[in-house]
Amino acid sequence: MLRYVAKRFLIMVPTLVIISFLVFFIITLPPGNCVTAQIDEILSSGGSNAMEKVHQLEQLYDLDKPWIQRYAIWASGTLTWDFGLSCQDNQPVSQLIGERIALTMVMEISTIIFIWVVSFIIGVYAATHQYRPGDYIASFIGFIGLAIPNFLLALVLLYVGKRYFGVSVGGLMDPQYIDQPWSWAKTRSILEHLIIPVIVIGTAGTAGMIRRLRANLLDELQKQYVTTGRAKGLPPLKLLMKYPLRHALNPFVSDIGHILPEVISGSVIVSVVLSLPTTGPMLLNALKTQDTNLAATFLLLVAVLTVIGTLISDLLLAALDPRIRLQGGREK
Repeated sequence: MLRYVAKRFLIMVPTLVIISFLVFFIITLPPGNCVTAQIDEILSSGGSNAMEKVHQLEQLYDLDKPWIQRYAIWASGTLTWDFGLSCQDNQPVSQLIGERIALTMVMEISTIIFIWVVSFIIGVYAATHQYRPGDYIASFIGFIGLAIPNFLLALVLLYVGKRYFGVSVGGLMDPQYIDQPWSWAKTRSILEHLIIPVIVIGTAGTAGMIRRLRANLLDELQKQYVTTGRAKGLPPLKLLMKYPLRHALNPFVSDIGHILPEVISGSVIVSVVLSLPTTGPMLLNALKTQDTNLAATFLLLVAVLTVIGTLISDLLLAALDPRIRLQGGREK
């Protein structure tokens, strides 16, 4: 096990290097950069020192260097948590991320817990009550969740909350708690405002996992060993929990590898619609303005979550199903 984990970590390093290189290269492909508008304004204003100001501005963000050299500076800085300067307010990227990462992680972890709990309960119930009203309702919820875009559901909830209940569901806390120190009242306000974003972001993921868990559990329940166990008089709950449910959970557990980046990427537009002070709107703005350091750092964090999530899912699969081994090959 330790050898396998060490090997996977060694593979992660070149994987993340390649991903960071490609991300940085793609962001720099479009013409211009994050200070193009400022440079145009300086040049249009004229003045004897206009070109000097432009040169100083380019030096500040290392834009006077080739992109490969800028990548080397940024990549080496990530080892010491120094991601360079962001063009937004001329602040260090680490400081900008630190301001929003805590709220983002709270929302993402809550969403993942919501997806797993709801998917597990509804998926198991739908599979064990096939072609009954509960199964049809679960299938209907699944299709609705897959069909409705997250941002559209967010807009609908914004309208319903304002029109019929007179409340705003936007933001992650009440306005009076913004920029205030942490307190029980502020924590309660955040928890109350988390309900809508968690439901909106988790709807699509929940719908897909319900369908997968239901299909896999139905397939296991129709196998011969289940029929044999039922014929021998095993209690229904024990028969369900012993093998069919464990085997049906394999795809459920393997989804950990991509559910983390999916939740983060799916929350970007929803965060903009609901005015959430998370990293989503900041990432979108960084990509639009070609803020290379900020955008590349966010995407690198998503890549880190992806490879870590994949490792966790592989280890859980090996622990869940004895048929799965960490090392391939035929035993002699």
